[in-house]
Amino acid sequence: MGIKAVLWDIDGTLVDSEPLHLKALLAVCMQYNADISDLPDDTFIGVNLNGVWDALKRRFPAELTRGVWTKAIDDHYVRQSETLHAMPGAIETIKSLHGLGIRQAAVSNSGRKVVDTNLEFLRTNGIFEFSISLDDVSEAKPDPEPYLQAMSKMEIEPSQALAIEDSHSGAKSAKAAGLTLVAYNNPGLPADVWIDDLKDLPSHLSNHRQT
Repeated sequence: MGIKAVLWDIDGTLVDSEPLHLKALLAVCMQYNADISDLPDDTFIGVNLNGVWDALKRRFPAELTRGVWTKAIDDHYVRQSETLHAMPGAIETIKSLHGLGIRQAAVSNSGRKVVDTNLEFLRTNGIFEFSISLDDVSEAKPDPEPYLQAMSKMEIEPSQALAIEDSHSGAKSAKAAGLTLVAYNNPGLPADVWIDDLKDLPSHLSNHRQT
């Protein structure tokens, strides 16, 4: 049937946001006197905040709730969002795909406030039809629900879309949903296509549509 849509992960794929996610986490942990210096910086890459909370909650004061903690992290992220950078070629690729008539949406493991902040930062002028955030699903990545929900909203089949991911949790989600997976900047993912430069995506997609 051919590829009609691209479903984008955001963090680490479109936006170089992992450094800010880490800074927000460290700042809020420090605020509540929770030491996480024993954990590598990449411990929670691809992990949603609910999963991070589950892993760390024993280190926090008993009276701290997940809701208060999550809001503090999101608020810190939004306040510092001017430090964000788009991944190389991200904005150009989004616009190139739009010019090819490819529909696009974002499927993220971040909460709604962070997703909206990231998409506003990209300034893609409404090219994305919608976004799926952690707040929109009952099960986050690596569960297939986020991608299944996106395809349902677009009324398309898995064979009609590509998912672009950089993390193992995102890759598992996309593959479980039956999508063709394009791995960005991560050769270790179980993908169908691997790219190191987002600007290569339109040519890969054009070749796919012709086969």
